[in-house]
Amino acid sequence: MHGHGMEGCPGSRTQDFRKKEESQGEAAGVRPSELRQWPIQLHLISPMAPYYQKADVLLSADCVAYTAGDFHKDYLKGKSIAIACPKLDEGQEVYSEKVASLIDDAKINTLTVMTMQVPCCAGLVAIAQAGASQAKRKIPIKSIVISLQGDVLSEEWVSN
Repeated sequence: MHGHGMEGCPGSRTQDFRKKEESQGEAAGVRPSELRQWPIQLHLISPMAPYYQKADVLLSADCVAYTAGDFHKDYLKGKSIAIACPKLDEGQEVYSEKVASLIDDAKINTLTVMTMQVPCCAGLVAIAQAGASQAKRKIPIKSIVISLQGDVLSEEWVSN
């Protein structure tokens, strides 16, 4: 470790993919990834990373991207992302602190929280709202709930 947090593990090293999106056109029948950064897991992200600064951020439950067929095109495009599982992830007490840091330190513009319709998934919205209530800045927060078949069940602004 070099004393820079998670940089010791190549899979945790901050990587910014935003520059490639300008030169990347769609090949016939191939849709490019809209992922703008790495890492994406909420435990591993740094709110100070350049791709979070003044960004629109998507906080997605892990299962959402597998359920929503056009996740990249419809939800991820133009956003920086963090993913988490409110049922299985350990150490979630730091999650609301990370959200607060994204709001106050990275000065993000908006936060969209995408969850599945299963009851345990609603915990991710609660985490986002707890982080927002700790933050000094106020930003709009949208909650989108996806069905197990990939349909949008609800989409509403839930800001504190």
